[in-house]
Amino acid sequence: MDNTFDINKDYPFLMNRKQAAQFLGVDPVSFDKYIRANENLERFMIGRYERYTKKSLIKFIESQSI
Repeated sequence: MDNTFDINKDYPFLMNRKQAAQFLGVDPVSFDKYIRANENLERFMIGRYERYTKKSLIKFIESQSI
C-alpha cells in the first residue's frame, strides 16, 4: 500500500467527510473526532450533509499548527 500523499490528486471541489479525511491523511473516525468537531473548520452544507473544500481544509490545518 502506498502511503505517500499527493496534493495534486484529483479531488472533487466539495469533498465529503471520507474524501476530506483521505485528503488530510487521517482515518474518518479521527477526522470526526479531532477535525470535524472543531467549530473553526469551514464547511458547506448541502441539505444536512457537510462538504469541505481543499482550501478550507488546508486553511484549518495551517491555523491549528503549533
